[in-house]
Amino acid sequence: MTEIRITRALLSVSDKTGLVELGQALAAQGVELVSTGGTARALRDAGLAVRDVSDLTGFPEMMDGRVKTLHPVVHGGLLGVRDNPEHQAAMAEHGIGAIDLVVVNLYPFEATVARGAARDEIIENIDIGGPSMVRSAAKNHAHVAIVTDPADYALVSTGTTSLADRRRLAAKAYALTARYDAAIAGWFAHADQGEALPETLPVALTRGAVLRYGENPHQAAALYLPGGAAARGIAQAEQVQGKDLSYNNYNDADAALELVAEFRDGPPTVVIVKHANPCGVASADTLIDAYRAALACDSVSAFGGIIAVNRPLDGDTARAITEIFTEVVAAPDADAEARAVFAQKKNLRLLLTGELPDPARPGLMLKSIAGGMLVQTRDAGRIDETALKVVTRRAPTAQELADCRFAWTVAKHVKSNAIVYAKDGCTAGIGAGQMNRLESARIAAWKAKDAADKAGWAQPRTTGSAVASDAFFPFADGLMAAVEAGATAVIQPGGSIRDDEVIAAADAAGLAMIFTGMRHFRH
Repeated sequence: MTEIRITRALLSVSDKTGLVELGQALAAQGVELVSTGGTARALRDAGLAVRDVSDLTGFPEMMDGRVKTLHPVVHGGLLGVRDNPEHQAAMAEHGIGAIDLVVVNLYPFEATVARGAARDEIIENIDIGGPSMVRSAAKNHAHVAIVTDPADYALVSTGTTSLADRRRLAAKAYALTARYDAAIAGWFAHADQGEALPETLPVALTRGAVLRYGENPHQAAALYLPGGAAARGIAQAEQVQGKDLSYNNYNDADAALELVAEFRDGPPTVVIVKHANPCGVASADTLIDAYRAALACDSVSAFGGIIAVNRPLDGDTARAITEIFTEVVAAPDADAEARAVFAQKKNLRLLLTGELPDPARPGLMLKSIAGGMLVQTRDAGRIDETALKVVTRRAPTAQELADCRFAWTVAKHVKSNAIVYAKDGCTAGIGAGQMNRLESARIAAWKAKDAADKAGWAQPRTTGSAVASDAFFPFADGLMAAVEAGATAVIQPGGSIRDDEVIAAADAAGLAMIFTGMRHFRH
C-alpha cells in the first residue's frame, strides 16, 4: 500500500513538545486518539477526546505503569498485515482494531544518567513498552507509520502517510532503538559493572553534519555525535563564524583542544597545530605573549594552522593571530573586541568550546582496521610526581624540572617517535612521526635552529633546554643528538635494555635525567 489514511493513532510520549498541536491536527482529520498516562492528560487538558489504552485493551495499567501497552490488542493492531486474510480474520475474531499511527518517544534514559541519578531511578528510566511499540510499528511500516521525533510530526498531521515516508520513519525508529539499547548496554558495562572493554561493545552515534569530503576529495565524511548531555569537546563547540569545518579541520582542532586542555588549570597557554601535530606550544603571563612564543617555535608550519587557547580570547591576541593565515581558532570564549577582529577575516573559523574537556576523563578510542576494530582506553595518563626517578648523578634544577614537565605534557600529543625540546614554558623544537628517535631529535634541533635564524636570536632555544622523549631511548645516539642541540635535562620513560648505557652517556655529558615509568606512544 502506498498512501494510507490514518483512522486510529496511539500516542505515548515522554517529550511533550508539539504533542497538543499534533493531537489537534489529527483530531481535525477525524483520527481517533488513543493514549496513556501523562500523554492522555495533556491531550485532554487541551480539550481533545482521548481513549485510554486500558479501555482499548480491557486491562488496567499496573505496576506503576510498567505494564500498559504490552498487550495483544495493542501489538496485534500494530503488527496485523492489512491485506493478509488470516491476519484480518484473527483481528476480527479477537476484537483487535488496526492502529495506523504510533507516536512514541522513549523514557529519558541518557538524560537521567547524565544528571547523576541514583541507580534505581536509572533502572526505572529503561523504557520497555515504548521500544516494543516502536519495533512493532516499524516492522509493519507497509501499513503503519511510526513517529519517534517531534520534528517529523508534520509528516503525519494531514491524516495520511505515504509509503516513502513510512519507510524513512521506520529506518529512523530502528536507529533510535539501537541507540537506546546501546546506551543502556554501555551504562551497564561501564558504569554499573566497571568494564572498560566489555565482551560486546555497543556503539550508537547520531550524524551531526555531513562534511564536504574526508581527508581527500574522493572520500566521503560526516561528523557523528554520542548520546547524552555529558559529551564535551570540539564536536560540541559553537561555531561563531567562518566556513563549514572539514574533516581535517575537525581532526586538527581536536588535537589542539586536547593538548591545550592539559593546561586548563595553568597559566595562559596557546597551542598551534598543523596536520594533527603541535608545531608550537607556550605558556606565559598573558595570552598574547603565549601566542607570540608559540608562533616563534615554528612560524613556517603555523601558516594555515589551527590554534587553541585555554583562556577567553581578547582583542590584542586576536589581532596578533590574524597577522598570518589561520584556519581555525578554538577558545573557551571570546570578548566582543576579539569577535570584531575575527569578523574581518570571513574564512577564519572561530569555535567557542565553553569549559575545556577534562584531560583525565575516561573514554574509549576506536580505530578501524581491515576486518575489525581496535579499541583502547584514552591515554589519560599523567605524571605521578612521587614516581619520578632521577637516574643520573646530577638532579635537575627547579627550572629544568619545570621544563621537563612542560615538554613531557606536549610530547604526549606528538606523533611517535616524538621528541620535544622546551625551555621557560615554551617549545623550542618538535620532532614528530619519524621512523627512529634519532631522526626526531635531529629534526627538532634543526627546527629550533631555523626558528632562531628567522628571529635573529643569538642561539636556539634548545640551548639550556629540557628534552622529552615519548618512549625510551633505545640507544645513546638520540640522547647525544639532544646534547649537541644544547639540552641539559632529559625526561623519558626508561625501560630499555640499554638504560645503563644511556644513563652513562647522560652522566658523561653532565645531564640530569628523569625516568617517568610511563610511555606516551601516539600513532
